[in-house]
Amino acid sequence: MSEQQQDGADVRPAPVISVIGTGYLGATHAAAMAEMGLDTIGVDVDPAKLAALSAGEVPFYEPGLPELITKHVATGKLRFTADIAEAVAAADVHFVCVGTPQKAGSHAANLSYVEAATRGVAEHLTHPGLIVGKSTVPVGTAERLRGIVREFTPSGIAAELVWNPEFLREGKAVDDTLHPDRLVWGGASAAADAVMREVYAAPIAEGTPVITTDLATAELVKVSANAFLATKISFINAISEMCAITGADVTTLADALGHDVRIGRKFLDAGLGFGGGCLPKDIRALMHRANEIGAGRVVGLMQQVDEINMGQRERVIDMTIEALGGSVLNRRVAVIGAAFKPLTDDVRDSPALNVAAALHLRGAQVTLWDPEANETARRSFPTLSYAASKEDAVEGADVVLVLTEWDDIVQASPTALGALVGRRTVIDARNCLPVADWVEAGWSVRSLGRPTPVTGAPVSVAAGANDVLVTAR
Repeated sequence: MSEQQQDGADVRPAPVISVIGTGYLGATHAAAMAEMGLDTIGVDVDPAKLAALSAGEVPFYEPGLPELITKHVATGKLRFTADIAEAVAAADVHFVCVGTPQKAGSHAANLSYVEAATRGVAEHLTHPGLIVGKSTVPVGTAERLRGIVREFTPSGIAAELVWNPEFLREGKAVDDTLHPDRLVWGGASAAADAVMREVYAAPIAEGTPVITTDLATAELVKVSANAFLATKISFINAISEMCAITGADVTTLADALGHDVRIGRKFLDAGLGFGGGCLPKDIRALMHRANEIGAGRVVGLMQQVDEINMGQRERVIDMTIEALGGSVLNRRVAVIGAAFKPLTDDVRDSPALNVAAALHLRGAQVTLWDPEANETARRSFPTLSYAASKEDAVEGADVVLVLTEWDDIVQASPTALGALVGRRTVIDARNCLPVADWVEAGWSVRSLGRPTPVTGAPVSVAAGANDVLVTAR
């Protein structure tokens, strides 16, 4: 970065940012950089996506992001281009934000996009640049990417690569980027560290802690965080099976555990399990990498976590079959939720959509509704029927499955919905419904490990399902 004279003092201009890849991570990061006051250029190979983003149209659902992009396209702080050479020539700091999907037929991460993006930046550098990896990668990747940078950077131009993992939560990604709970980067020289602190000056000024480390540790922080969260979810789901068998209440149990400051209450909600574009593929990539380097205990732990998580889907399918007398053939099944969690339209590896599709393949007449993910789900499973509202979805249903805990269903009137269905039977696969209200309205409620006592309604363990059935008298 050049320096300029102003009023007799040396003033370093703020770094210009390029963001390579404008998917979920990249689009959010680019908008946040602009909000932090930095001139930012988003780069992508998809002209249609670039045109949409330039118009403030985001091709996925993320609260607050369209408004932020629209704001800074208008201010001129943010623009988008398909010309990586133009973006790299104009910028000083280059964030690599492309995807690392799971390889077909393997648990390994597909690193081809990260490698191509890193090479694209390196070979188009016209002045010294800092390349910052944000994509989630297996440990050891960044050191290999440094070799790509050395090979393809033009002679005489200084380039450095550091790793700066992202910790975004879908549905809260904008706030997570603008006000992160921690900032981590690894492998930075003193000069690169100074630039990173300049880039993140706003959250650092708010008191966000900064952790600087080596490349390998920075890479492992993100996958280890996801692995821990996945383990916590699978742990409570395993315990929920014991609760169902013994009559214990997994929700009360989780509340009691959560008061222990060493444990905490977050991610202790028993239910259908985790999905999305991060946790499943990240724990599998960690498992694959651990196997490559001989860390066998990590392999065994992650395998158990994955198996427990996938088993929750079968558990709900079995509950549905039992609720319908042993067969779902030609029975009307209403599914509420397709996204893997609320506040997103992401259906990648979604437990909800997986259960819906599995029941459809068993011959059920499945009608699905999700307030945001109908269209993304339709692209994945066009053979399912999609309703325009939850009321349309449940009309005439023999059983209602709550598979994503949207407020629309949590706050819905069980009496009003009960007037529409064929049978008042609901499977609460997210343990999110106010069961007493639903039972009072005449519903039979099946939950995962939650025998919520209800006045005037007997509580019994559903034979063969190991899950609790709550019915009105």
